Amino acid sequence: MPAVITRIFGEGFRVFFLSAGLYGLFVGLVWGLWLTVPYMAPDYGMTPPMWHAHEMIFGYATAALGGFFLTAVPNWTGAPDARARFIALAAGIWLAGRMAMWFSGMLPPAMVAVIDLAFLPILAAKIATQLIRRPKPQNMIFLLLLSLIWIADLLTHFEWTGLTDDTLQSGLRMGLLTLCAMIAILGGRITPAFTRNAMKRAGASEADWPVSVGALNKAGMGLSLILPLSILASGDWEIAGAVALTLGVVQILRMARWRTIWAAREPILLALHLGLGMLALGLILWGLAVLGLGNEVAALHVLGIGCVGGMTLAVMSRAALGHSGRALVAPGPMVVAYGLMAAAALSRWIGAELDSGYLVAMLLSDGLWVTAFALYLVAMWPALTGPRAKQD
Repeated sequence: MPAVITRIFGEGFRVFFLSAGLYGLFVGLVWGLWLTVPYMAPDYGMTPPMWHAHEMIFGYATAALGGFFLTAVPNWTGAPDARARFIALAAGIWLAGRMAMWFSGMLPPAMVAVIDLAFLPILAAKIATQLIRRPKPQNMIFLLLLSLIWIADLLTHFEWTGLTDDTLQSGLRMGLLTLCAMIAILGGRITPAFTRNAMKRAGASEADWPVSVGALNKAGMGLSLILPLSILASGDWEIAGAVALTLGVVQILRMARWRTIWAAREPILLALHLGLGMLALGLILWGLAVLGLGNEVAALHVLGIGCVGGMTLAVMSRAALGHSGRALVAPGPMVVAYGLMAAAALSRWIGAELDSGYLVAMLLSDGLWVTAFALYLVAMWPALTGPRAKQD
């Protein structure tokens, strides 16, 4: 057991990807329980739906970000990996934030805010010391995005502490859309690159490799940054909706030459394409909904479940396998998890349009989410907790 604990805290991807999986499962189970038996909900300083939304965005997703950046940034810059002491401290602070939110009905709102808001600054400070070794603009931009997620979380706490009376909804949306912006930028970098590498290994003709159009990439990056800033600057969701709609169309145009059909032969690769496809769909649906066409909350769930949930599963599973010395081949349970996450997003979206059966659709979506994370934990447990695989 001591060896396992040492191993888990020895590399950032292990403890944070494990925490993300466990917490994604936990929040899904709790949400399903509340939908079925509403009176079981604890006495929070907020409504259960708002706790659920907050913890998906600022709890689950930030754990996934922690694991990713603590693993990827040293590779980008050649900086030393974070030490086990820092990893354990950061994980403890993240967990303290989750506990503070769970017991928020018993704690002063200001205390809950301070504890919950502590994790991202520590993570950002650490990766800043690593990025500064090779301060490339395309990498430094992630510090800005992490700052925007923190500001979005701050807006939610402003309303819960009574400092404002109208920043909770904007904070939640800004947080989710900043995550989507990060996925658009990062996913737009790694997905065609990984697809190109796979096609090259398979002997595909260079003429068939994915093509990234510079103008579209620049447009995607610019719109991705404008999207959350438009909510922060004006609070006008219609402006953000127009930006989201445009970014969704740009994302489709970007993906049109990324060889998604070829990627379908490798599920671990297809999962990245699927997550970005959900990003495009969700942005278009949300943009239309804000402009008066469609259900806004349903569109947000396409982004939250299909894009954020799907893309984090894709990246966490790929990184866990690769950085533990295992082949980049998704185990069977993981392949099923990819599909279930997409099905969960579509179920939640379609269910919002039903006159009857809305609760059933929500429970179905939640059940698919929970099952996907249970399968993720089963499939990735050896990579996250076991020793590095020996190379042949």
